[in-house]
Amino acid sequence: MQTEPENANEQDIEPSKTQRKKAMHVLQEIGEQLVELDPKKLAEFDLPEILSDAIRQARGMQKFGARRRQLQYIGRLMREIDAQPIQQKLDSWRHASVHQTARLHHLERWRERLLNDEHAITEFAATYPHADLQHLRLLIRNARKEKAAEKPPKSFRLLFQALQLIVIE
Repeated sequence: MQTEPENANEQDIEPSKTQRKKAMHVLQEIGEQLVELDPKKLAEFDLPEILSDAIRQARGMQKFGARRRQLQYIGRLMREIDAQPIQQKLDSWRHASVHQTARLHHLERWRERLLNDEHAITEFAATYPHADLQHLRLLIRNARKEKAAEKPPKSFRLLFQALQLIVIE
């Protein structure tokens, strides 16, 4: 019967095979995210040359099996570097993208309200007192005329651009 030494710490115990596999899958997923990035964003990471080459090769692979093996290889290479800064940067980009999308949806809702509701301009003026209401009224009127005449939506786009300048969150 084997006994453990009394002073053995939990830190001395190696992670289980399941924990190691989960960690490897996480690294492989990070590698897959790197493969999907455009080259300009990928250049922002200080990756070893061998990992950068593997990522470039994976981009060109179309066959599922070959791509899967290449992603496993990238995951293996990721074990040799500290992946936490990479994951943090990817998460911050994803968060910024979600925030930007929400902002654009907010602007779109304002534009639709301004075009469809006569009283929305007063609410907008109360919310954003620094807005140039005369210019907005002109754009709203022109956008409505364009829609009625089935013309290209020039003022519709200009209204959105004006809202982007006014609504800074």
